[in-house]
Amino acid sequence: MKRRSLISLAAAVAATPILGSAQPKSWPNGPVRIVVPFAPGGGSTPPLAHMLADELTKVFGSNFLVEYKPGANGNIGAVYVKKSPTDGSAFLFTGAGTMATNPALYKNPGFDPKADFEPVILYATMPNVLVVNQTIPATTVKEFADYLRSTKEHLAYGSSGNGSSMHTAGALFLQATGTSMTHVPYNSAGAATTDLIGNNIQVMFQLVPGIAQFVKAKQVKALAVMAAQRSPMLPDVPTMAEAGFPALESNTWLCLVAPRGTPREIVQRMNEAVNKVLAQPSVRERIAQLGAQPLGGTPAEFASYLDSEMKKWGAVVRKTGLSVE
Repeated sequence: MKRRSLISLAAAVAATPILGSAQPKSWPNGPVRIVVPFAPGGGSTPPLAHMLADELTKVFGSNFLVEYKPGANGNIGAVYVKKSPTDGSAFLFTGAGTMATNPALYKNPGFDPKADFEPVILYATMPNVLVVNQTIPATTVKEFADYLRSTKEHLAYGSSGNGSSMHTAGALFLQATGTSMTHVPYNSAGAATTDLIGNNIQVMFQLVPGIAQFVKAKQVKALAVMAAQRSPMLPDVPTMAEAGFPALESNTWLCLVAPRGTPREIVQRMNEAVNKVLAQPSVRERIAQLGAQPLGGTPAEFASYLDSEMKKWGAVVRKTGLSVE
């Protein structure tokens, strides 16, 4: 699924019907956990997860609760949900790093995205953006790459964890520019952002929603958005293509999956409920305000997209030599 397919998915959400009486009436029969495998601060995933949980509570009239299980770039939370009951009481809300990159990056992540989970839906996508500490004497990507080559100081770039899109975006940048930096993985994007502002690290390839407020406050400098189009949250920041690096595109997507063995009827009902949520103009506006693009679609479309993403990022991991024990 290429970018055009993602856009088509997003445009088609409003037309997705909701199943009627064929659905099992007994589900949900208690609280449903939306498990986020990251820490609850500083990133874009937590507010998007809470938004979804709140809206699903309205749709079903049953409580949907966000539960955090951070660690190992999503692996800990993924294993937790993998081992959860298959009665529709737990779903994993995670991103591209966990589902598409970790299987290639880790020798034993503890789960298989295809064998251990039922694909439910693609939820949203958002671009990475190259940001630097205010002490860095560069205002463009070219100036920054030249600075990396000329400086005797060895800079560090932070991420929300090994295998996250922030990590792989950085690896792609270094490969494309022939430069080097030290990667510093954090347990959360928020912690890395705090250290970026404090100059404990000098660079991040953060996600737009998690860094836009600090760019606007001039606490960090944004050099380029790693997407085909500028972000509405940072309209004055050029794209990598505009900066002269058209091949440097990186984004992350968020999704919902269920433990393997969850009944098809529950998966389908959840899929259609999320599509219903994503079709609401107010929800789409709130997601856009967080710097993300709402998606949607069917479980089969998500499964196909996951296949393509696993191949893509698996190749990137092998080509850049990234690995985690």
